[in-house]
Amino acid sequence: MRTNFDRSTTIPPTSTTTTPPTTKPVKMASRPTVTVLSADGSACGSTIPLPKVFTAPIRPDIVQTVHTGVAKNKRQPYAVSEKAGHQTSAESWGTGRAVARIPRVSGGGTHRAGQAAFGNMCRSGRMFAPTKVWRKWHQKINLGQKRFATVSALAASSVPALLMARGHQVSTVPEVPLVINSDVFKGVSKTSAAVGLLKSVGASADVDKVKNSRKLRAGKGKLRGRRHRQRRGPLVVYDPEVDGKELSLAFRNISGVETSSVFALNLLQLAPGGHLGRFIIWTSAAFSALDKIYGSTTTPSALKKDFLLPSNVVQQADIGRLINSSEIQSVIRAAKGGAKTKRAGVQKKNPLHNRQVLLRLNPYAAGYTKEKIGTKGLDAGKPTRASKTPFAAVLKED
Repeated sequence: MRTNFDRSTTIPPTSTTTTPPTTKPVKMASRPTVTVLSADGSACGSTIPLPKVFTAPIRPDIVQTVHTGVAKNKRQPYAVSEKAGHQTSAESWGTGRAVARIPRVSGGGTHRAGQAAFGNMCRSGRMFAPTKVWRKWHQKINLGQKRFATVSALAASSVPALLMARGHQVSTVPEVPLVINSDVFKGVSKTSAAVGLLKSVGASADVDKVKNSRKLRAGKGKLRGRRHRQRRGPLVVYDPEVDGKELSLAFRNISGVETSSVFALNLLQLAPGGHLGRFIIWTSAAFSALDKIYGSTTTPSALKKDFLLPSNVVQQADIGRLINSSEIQSVIRAAKGGAKTKRAGVQKKNPLHNRQVLLRLNPYAAGYTKEKIGTKGLDAGKPTRASKTPFAAVLKED
C-alpha cells in the first residue's frame, strides 16, 4: 500500500557527531501527488497534487470535543406526560390516623382505595423531577473549532495506520487516499455497478466486514427503531457539480457505505464516534476541489470566510527525540547531586516499641541505656536528711 505524507519535520541526526543541528526541513515518505484510478482499479495515467488540507495537524482532543457537541445537535426532545402519575383522585388523610400524610386514593370496595398516590416512591406515582422538553438540548460550538476538527479528520484519513487502528480493512487498497476518476461514476447508477466498482478498487473487504458485524442491539433500543447495530464502512465523497447527485442512489443500499458532498463534509461522518481514521473514497473532481474549499496555511479559503489551514506549533512533535538528540545533550550540563526519591506510603512505626526507629530518631538513647544514666541516682543510695537545726542558728554560727 502506498501512502501520502507531506509533513515537513526537522529531525536531528541520531549520530554522536558534533555537527550543528540541521535547519532544512526533511520530508519523510513525501509523495506530493496522488494517482487517479480507473474503473478496473489500475492507474488511469493522471495524477493530482496532494491537497494542503492533508498536512494539517491531527488533534484527537479537538476532534473528540467538537464531535461531542455536534452530536448533541441531532437529538430529538423527549419528556414524560405532564399528567403521568396524577390521573387519579387522591387526598391526604392528614394527621391523627397513624399513617403517612401522603395523598391516598379515595373510595372503597377495591384494593386501590387507600393506597398512596402521586409521590415518586408510590406505586403508579409520577417520577421524580419529570423530564421536560425545554431542556437545553443543543450545544454551540465555535466555528473555528468545527473547521479545525474537520481538517484534522481529513488529514487523519490519509494515514493508513489510523485507518487500520479504527478497524477498516484497507490492506487490499492500492493507495491511501483512494482517488477514482470522476468519469467512472457517470456510469454508476445501479447498486450492482457500485458493488462491482468497490470490488475492483479493493474496498470490498471493508464492506464485507460491515455485513459480518451486524448484531442485534442490546436493551430497549431495539424496540424503538434501532434494532440492529453495525460498523461503518467507506465514505464516498463526490462533487455534485461534476459527478451529479445520482451517485448517492447507487451506494445508499450498500451496508456501511455513506456518501457526502465535498462541499458539506460532516465531522459525524469523517470521524464517527470521535475516532479519527475514516476510510474515504474520493472522486477526482472532489479531490481537486479540496484546495479551493480549505486553502492552505498562507492562502485563505475561497469558500470559507477568513479561514486559513492550521499549522503545527512545532515541526517535530517527538519531544523525547529532541531532548535525547546528541546536539541538545552536548550543551546540557550534568545534573547536580544524586537522585532523591521520596518513599510514598511508608508505614509509620512507633519508636517506643521499635528499637531501630527509636535510635534513628534519637541516637543518644543508645548511650543513655548503656551507661544506665537513668538509674545512677538509685545506686548511690538515698541522700542524707538535713538536720533539724534552726535556720537562724546556722546563720549565727557563720
